[in-house]
Amino acid sequence: MAKILLENYCFPENLVGMQEAIQQAIDSGEILRISDRKTLASVLTVGVQGALNDPRLTVSYEPNFVPVMPPLLPSLPIEQLIRLVRNSVKVDILENNIGYLRIDRIIGEETAATLGSLLRDNIWDKIAHTSSLIFDLRYSTAGQLSGIPFIISYFSDPVPIIHIDTVYDRPSNTTRELWTMPSIKGERYGKKKDMIILTSKHTMGAAEAVAYTFKHLKRAIIVGERSAGGSVKVRKIRVGGSEFYITVPVARSFNPITGQSWEVSGVSPTVNIIAKEAVAKAKYLLAVRGAIPSIVQSISNIIERSYAFTDKVPALLHHLQSTDLFSVISEEDLAIRLNKDLQTVSEDPRLIIKYLQDNAAIVEEDPELCTVPDDQELLRALIDSTFKVEILPGNTGYLRFDKFVELSALTKSEEFMAKKVWEPIKDTDNLIIDLRYNTGGCSTSLALILSYLHDISPKHHFFTIYTRIQNTTTAYNTPLQITGPTYGSKRGVYVLTSYHTASVGEEFAYLIQSLHRGTVIGEITSGTLMHSKMFQIEGTGLAITVPVINFIDNNEECWLGGGVVPDAIVLAEDAEDQVHEIADFHQGLRSLMEETGELLEKHYAIHEVALKVSKVLLSNWAEGLYWSVVDLESLASQLTSDLQEASGDHRLHVFLCDVEPESPHDIVKIPSAEEVGYIINTLFRIELLPGNVGYLRFDMMADIEVLKAIGTQLTKLVWSKIVNTDALIIDMRFNTGGYSTSVPLLCSYLFDADPLRHLYTIFDRTTTTMTEVMTLPQIRGQRYGSSKDVYILTSHMTGSAGEVFTRTMKDLNRATIIGEPTTGGSLSSGTYRIRDSILYASIPNQVVFSSTTGKVWSISGVEPHVFAQASDALHVAQRFIVTKLLKRGKGK
Repeated sequence: MAKILLENYCFPENLVGMQEAIQQAIDSGEILRISDRKTLASVLTVGVQGALNDPRLTVSYEPNFVPVMPPLLPSLPIEQLIRLVRNSVKVDILENNIGYLRIDRIIGEETAATLGSLLRDNIWDKIAHTSSLIFDLRYSTAGQLSGIPFIISYFSDPVPIIHIDTVYDRPSNTTRELWTMPSIKGERYGKKKDMIILTSKHTMGAAEAVAYTFKHLKRAIIVGERSAGGSVKVRKIRVGGSEFYITVPVARSFNPITGQSWEVSGVSPTVNIIAKEAVAKAKYLLAVRGAIPSIVQSISNIIERSYAFTDKVPALLHHLQSTDLFSVISEEDLAIRLNKDLQTVSEDPRLIIKYLQDNAAIVEEDPELCTVPDDQELLRALIDSTFKVEILPGNTGYLRFDKFVELSALTKSEEFMAKKVWEPIKDTDNLIIDLRYNTGGCSTSLALILSYLHDISPKHHFFTIYTRIQNTTTAYNTPLQITGPTYGSKRGVYVLTSYHTASVGEEFAYLIQSLHRGTVIGEITSGTLMHSKMFQIEGTGLAITVPVINFIDNNEECWLGGGVVPDAIVLAEDAEDQVHEIADFHQGLRSLMEETGELLEKHYAIHEVALKVSKVLLSNWAEGLYWSVVDLESLASQLTSDLQEASGDHRLHVFLCDVEPESPHDIVKIPSAEEVGYIINTLFRIELLPGNVGYLRFDMMADIEVLKAIGTQLTKLVWSKIVNTDALIIDMRFNTGGYSTSVPLLCSYLFDADPLRHLYTIFDRTTTTMTEVMTLPQIRGQRYGSSKDVYILTSHMTGSAGEVFTRTMKDLNRATIIGEPTTGGSLSSGTYRIRDSILYASIPNQVVFSSTTGKVWSISGVEPHVFAQASDALHVAQRFIVTKLLKRGKGK
């Protein structure tokens, strides 16, 4: 058995150790105790299949087996060949010019060559001019692989030729590649027309290879059942002179596209359906697929005619025409495929293709919503019923309207509108505009209502609307004349929203935010406003929703709709109560911002920058950028953003703290004798690397007084073990800072005692003093000196005092920096309370000047000499050292 498998099994690489395993099984004696031959065959089958994971391998006991060799087809008389082919092939033309081809046996290349003219006249020429084809392989259970290229070639182009399969034969140890043929008899069907292949659980062998190849060439859709999962070639071989036989797959196929095969597992259908229903399903699919070009063209026409983003239209049309729709099997499937592609190209979530199962009617907006009566009394009644005005406790105006009326209704009754709405609220301290029940209306009145919420002068541009269907652009600005008092831009406006706020109500809430004119409070709006129109694709269950309007705000940003997120998210029923709390908060906002500016001017290291930033803060407040701030948390976030943007300094930030934070630098605790060993073991890690290279890692910069207190033990336990190395790697990748007072001491070990080196100069804004930082003339223990190479490893985490040390060594050309840019942390920052609030500002109060250039150190972090991922930095440093030592050796 082992010998047979080794010489014949088509996966010889899986047979390693097989002979030994069989011998081991014999030696164990268990097999020899089986007296029943059929039981032995079953046991051997289980063993072989289990070992090789191949269910085709079987052992049988067949004392009366007589091998039967079927006659080779080419040896049959020509008349018999013709009769065989005619009995195994059926050709028909179905309704709608659908070709039907059934082949029950795949003939080999020699037979195909012999019967070339017959096959052309009776098969290929008959189906050549059909619109699409059903290729039925449900009953194909036999055939030869050599015939596959003939079939595939009829359904592909002559060039380029395609590698379709590779067959390995184990007994001959040969590999044969199957390719399409550049020339064939008869007219090719080509590869553009739709083809559906039908399979069943009985489809086997060469027919499976045909189906598998067409499926993965994306040339046909497979409909029916999973095929049998046969084999390229199987032989039943007698085991020695016994009456036992082993069935072995002696050849295997592997597809050049998938690298796998249809053998054993079969061909899985694209559309799974029982075999007897496959023809009906195929006809349906061909009808669906036949409509795809016209559907895609209709969608293209609608987008070209109606899509508001005209600059994106060419790319969308190109993508629609070039999209691979090979495997689309239903209108729903087509909608999903096109939807994904359209949204990828357009980056517009509003451009949607939907499959409407019940062909639901398209609901248009009620045209009566914007009708305006001509009668003055009716106009006044409309205004009176639409707008509700109250003066609430705390001198807060309240204005509610549940729809936006047409602009002409407001302009025709300006005096009544002024008297009804704007006169009563003109002297209130704040104004509530309640849109919680506003479901839309006419957007033409938006600009007029917004004008009343701004100063008369200067004139304002509020928004622009581009309508694609009319190809018109309309800018909405402050009207030339306004009747009645305006509310102005200084007092607070609070817009209440709910999940019911929709359409124009959403536009108004959005504009209040984008114009920085007020605060939106409540629930996220309905999100139904998309500035879109739905178009039914005629004759289908598909519809496309196309944005036909571009709503462009005063910042030239195009709003895509989808709901307005309030500045303060609360339940709609709680929104009105929340207004009073937020309005009170806004009353004290300016004083908090002024205090922040004063703290900057007093403490920030660069005074001229502090003055500029202080002005920017007050300017932003005056321009309404802080109406969106509704509590201390959002104020801290907005202040931090403005401080960093105006100064270019990422170290400035404002934060909340319920208790006054303590500075970690206020009190330095000198460790006890018992704590010294623990501190050294915790903070420092040393290692002697190959090539006499020292490695020193410490993840925090301890205070100078602490280092002095533990100096003797530190020198003995750490420094003395690496001071005599030929090169030193200092690992700062995990050092996030600490005390900069230790920097001079550490640097002193890496320079000679004489002369003293000027490391850097510190300017302290709080004390207005300049301090030159130098190396120390005396230190405990031996110096490393200035002649041996030093390498410092960095990461994005390296910061604060760790960064100061790294920058100093780079500035003085004393070390090679390897790794990632450092964080850009501050040498020293003070924490200052903003008035009597729980807000605190972290302000860098020191600036460092380079000892070599005299310029201020950059706050953007230290750029390494050699860039490397932090995780690779140590290996890079070691390779760098080896390379350098080799160069020195060659120089000698």
